[in-house]
Amino acid sequence: MASFQPIILGGDLGAYALARELNDAYGVKPIMVTAYNPNAIRDSAIITRHEFAEANEEGPLIEELLRLGKDLKTRNPKRRLLLLANTDWRIHVLASHREELERYYVVPIPPLDVIEQVSDKQGFERLATAQGMPVPKSFYEDFSGADTNGWQPQPTPADLTFPVVAKPADSSEYENLMFEGRQKVYRIDTNEQLTDLWRKLAEAGFRGTFVAQELVEGDDTEMYSVTAYVDSTGTVSLLCSARVLLEEHHPATLGNPCAMITEPIDEILQPAKRFLESLPYRGFANFDVKRDPNTGRFYFLEVNPRIGRNSFYVYGAGINPMEVLVSDVIDGHPMAPRVADGEVLYSIIPDRLLLRYVVDPDLKAQVRRLQKAGRINPQRNPKDGGFKRWLHLTESELNQYRKFGRYYPKPTNTGF
Repeated sequence: MASFQPIILGGDLGAYALARELNDAYGVKPIMVTAYNPNAIRDSAIITRHEFAEANEEGPLIEELLRLGKDLKTRNPKRRLLLLANTDWRIHVLASHREELERYYVVPIPPLDVIEQVSDKQGFERLATAQGMPVPKSFYEDFSGADTNGWQPQPTPADLTFPVVAKPADSSEYENLMFEGRQKVYRIDTNEQLTDLWRKLAEAGFRGTFVAQELVEGDDTEMYSVTAYVDSTGTVSLLCSARVLLEEHHPATLGNPCAMITEPIDEILQPAKRFLESLPYRGFANFDVKRDPNTGRFYFLEVNPRIGRNSFYVYGAGINPMEVLVSDVIDGHPMAPRVADGEVLYSIIPDRLLLRYVVDPDLKAQVRRLQKAGRINPQRNPKDGGFKRWLHLTESELNQYRKFGRYYPKPTNTGF
């Protein structure tokens, strides 16, 4: 096993999950490059925080990573440096500066052109359709010319059926844009509401593309997640799927799963595998899928060129994804392809709160059974169990009652 040092960008739950997976597997203490000190990593014993106030600005971040890489290599030339990120914007920044960064770091992400192809929802729709993967009907609004005099959005196609879900076609172009009323995802019920959203986005300075996608019926429990890893030979060597029980409903994090049950679902795992192996893809990918409860058909909504915030469900299902990665890119020994097939409840919210939102009796009984067996949460880490950490975790979980009470007080049949 080669000596290596992980460097992780960010300090949210998804970044901490990667740190824990690496620490559990190898005993290493990842360096977290962050501008802030959020609860997810505060007072953690398994990480070293590298504070950098401009960590959310592309140019300064790259300069700091090059300085840090040079310093670490000077101190230990034989140690490999593994650079990881888990948000769309950070992945895009790393891919854009790969050549400079690879002087010091191993950067296990897809090529920039592939990231741009799959991250753009219009590009994803074309690729998915070519692979025979069902996708919802979508309409794309381009804001690149919104600075010009007399710019007007396109008329909404007559065959687009409301309600629709509106979201950025490429999340990396929207991640750092802030304005009043900003949401990660929008539910739009009328053409007037859609026109109003287009106006707000243009005024806020958004210059990418937004998609209005027909809403697939069903509550949060009809959502599914697929996590995959494509090794250095182009083979999908890790697959895992999970059924979502509940998503977050705070506008800033809307759509992020906060409770899931792992189960291998061939009907979505195999199309995801075919999709990735049809491209020169490398690294992790995370698909969002929704099942229409009326037809049972699965619709692929998008793919993110990263492992995703909830990667710890893969670990819970039986495979530590960081072991698959390190074996491939650090040791040079890609693992034999595997599907994580364990059944576990992954949940970052209190048990009683989750049960409020699971309506189906059979599913609720399954949740109760798995709660008794013990839910998993990356932050419930026995190696990181200091009193201050326990306080942060308790505060975070209790805060979920307040958030759900305000933004999603009871379940609906669409999840909005």
